[in-house]
Amino acid sequence: MMNMNYGGGSRGPAAMVRCRQCSSSITAMPGARAVQCMQCSYVTRVPGCGRPRAGMPLVPHMRPTPAFGGGRSKKRAVLIGIKYTSRRAGELRGPINDVKCMRYLLTEHFGFPNDCVLILTDEERNPCRLPTKDNIRMAMHWLVQGCSYGDSLVFQFSGMGAQVPDDDGDELDGMDEALCPMDSFHQGPILDDEINEAIVRPLVHGVTLHAVVDACHSATVLDLPYQCVVSKSTGCLRWRDERPMTGAWKGTSGGKAVLISGSSNGKRMPTNALPQPYATIGAMTHSFIRSLECEPRTTYGRLLSSMRSIMRQGGNCNLQGPVGSSIHMVTNFSGVEAPCMSSSENFGIDCEKLCI
Repeated sequence: MMNMNYGGGSRGPAAMVRCRQCSSSITAMPGARAVQCMQCSYVTRVPGCGRPRAGMPLVPHMRPTPAFGGGRSKKRAVLIGIKYTSRRAGELRGPINDVKCMRYLLTEHFGFPNDCVLILTDEERNPCRLPTKDNIRMAMHWLVQGCSYGDSLVFQFSGMGAQVPDDDGDELDGMDEALCPMDSFHQGPILDDEINEAIVRPLVHGVTLHAVVDACHSATVLDLPYQCVVSKSTGCLRWRDERPMTGAWKGTSGGKAVLISGSSNGKRMPTNALPQPYATIGAMTHSFIRSLECEPRTTYGRLLSSMRSIMRQGGNCNLQGPVGSSIHMVTNFSGVEAPCMSSSENFGIDCEKLCI
């Protein structure tokens, strides 16, 4: 039986863990903090494998090799799309086109140099461009390495997400979120704690990161301290303080991080109900790109409202560019019910304009 392990903690011998839901026996890889059962998909923590000791980094220092490539400019992006071709339940249809359309948006509308947009998909022939766990870690390091005032960074992920029971008390809902690389069933997903440490905390003053994540369980996958919600008293958008009671720091080093993601119940559309892969794009990604094509200098509040309206409409794709014009259908492969937004700081969501 295969298992999904969630890395972290110290290395040691493999251990056998009993699934807390179906009682199946699962092999926990050395250092795994939790494992996911292939029979029922339930996630079980591995006893005795908690977070690294105080002062130890969550993120391994995965510095890009020379073959990794990538240019350096004030505008840089990492775009990841994974369809999980070898997955038993069938591949996702939409993530590859998500990445292609996002690249067109960034290069044609926002001036990102082509060589400063790294693309990782499971269709790439270059081994350094496959979205493995190690390559994603290297790409995150490349994105923020040496960031300085005026940098505009973009991180996109389209694929599968997961939830893991929290083990350190820094999650209000008691669950960590995670992103699943293409080898997650062997190496384990990347937890939100690690993502925060990798691409949020290094952001210095004057640096802005926009993350767009189209995956289930992705609403708080950057572990940012402020969540955008609708005020019950006024009906207006406002920021809700979600800083952990433990006092754990989830902010930046002076920069700004904004996550545009989606709330979902984890249910995805059956793959046999979808058209051919080349003809589809993810619903949340489509709503983001379409909103910015119509109004590039929109405010954050108008962007969120526009995305929600476009997602409710569903139906056919109407994006610009050679890839967008060839896509026939918008599909909600990730099960996202509504777009949402979180931030590293409290700002005027209805008056501040998005600047990528």
